Amino acid sequence: MYGLGVIVNGLVIVGASFAALILKKFIMKFDKNNKVEKISDTIMSGLALCIIYMGISGALECQHVLICIISMVVGGLIGELIDIDKGLNSLGDKIEEKLNKGKTDVSKEKVSISQGFVSASLLFCVGAMAVVGALNSGLFGNNDTLFAKSALDGVSSFLFSLTMGIGVLLSAVAVFLYEGIIACGAFLLKGVLSTAVITEMNAVGSLLILALGINMILKANIKVANLLPAMFVPIIFGIIGMI
Repeated sequence: MYGLGVIVNGLVIVGASFAALILKKFIMKFDKNNKVEKISDTIMSGLALCIIYMGISGALECQHVLICIISMVVGGLIGELIDIDKGLNSLGDKIEEKLNKGKTDVSKEKVSISQGFVSASLLFCVGAMAVVGALNSGLFGNNDTLFAKSALDGVSSFLFSLTMGIGVLLSAVAVFLYEGIIACGAFLLKGVLSTAVITEMNAVGSLLILALGINMILKANIKVANLLPAMFVPIIFGIIGMI
């Protein structure tokens, strides 16, 4: 069924995040030594290392290094002019203000929705599996890749929610829109999205995954969101016949 994987992916993220939020509230009542937070931090560090590995292994699939470099430069320029990172953070801040409105003391309980929303949205959307899975769903009605991605996202969203809160749950909307647009667009670009083009898109996306992992484990400030347009620059090279 066309698009089924997109729907399943979004629902799994919502379900896993919701379960983590409920479990977190229950455990916190009996957790006097903040062991849950320490365990979550350790698991998140391990997850960050896995993300870095995924980024490196995917980037090594690049067949045209020059196209990858140009894509990052052009994509970064477009992203900075639009300032996608600022837009996503502003959206998260607005949601955070509404959810915390009326609370007298949120210094300890305030949920960093911006951080959770942006980080989770990037992790779930930037990956090669998101692009390839959505393309396969849109072009052939094959949802196997998105089903596998849903399982991975379920685990990740559960762990993310324990640390970052409700913002991770809200990222399901971004995932649904992102993958849905790619799946729908695949119908219009059947003659352009060759295997070579998809390979270069995956390579660029993998570099963004690597950057996200570096941000997580080294507390760096790479604006990964502003580099998102780079993933779609290889399509231009495909249209003009350079790939």
